[in-house]
Amino acid sequence: MVRPAGEPESGETRTLIARAFTLVEDVVYIGIGVLLAFSAAILLVNGAVGLWRASLDGAPLAGVINLLDRTLLVLMLVELLYTVQVSFREHVLLPEPFLVVGLIAATRRILVVTAEFSVTGKEGAPEHFRDGMLEIALLTLMTVALVASLLMLRRARDPAKEVASRS
Repeated sequence: MVRPAGEPESGETRTLIARAFTLVEDVVYIGIGVLLAFSAAILLVNGAVGLWRASLDGAPLAGVINLLDRTLLVLMLVELLYTVQVSFREHVLLPEPFLVVGLIAATRRILVVTAEFSVTGKEGAPEHFRDGMLEIALLTLMTVALVASLLMLRRARDPAKEVASRS
């Protein structure tokens, strides 16, 4: 079959379409990265301002708890930003950064729930205490599952290091 002059071959068309999708993907990754970086910076400043105000109001413990919560949220955003960077650079999606984000989120929530209990003390209702303990137990199980998943992924990726470490 004879092609009209100027019409690209089917392989060339596929290559052009693939390049266009790659460009769109890169633009989306850049947009997500900018938004994540901006969000992390705003949260960090917001946490510092909150700590300052809480300290001036005479409630530094509440400010520290809020700062802890914000700082761990910033760590989650930074880890997501790393995931976006890797995806942008290598055009692959790796599971480890998402597991780390989940681990940070679970740890964050455990610390915040524990800190809230230290602030409220024993004046909270028994149902509130029971719910908090149940939440901490479930978050602990989730943390163990995430750590086990990370270990399994690393062992599956580097079997040579596993053998070398045993000898």
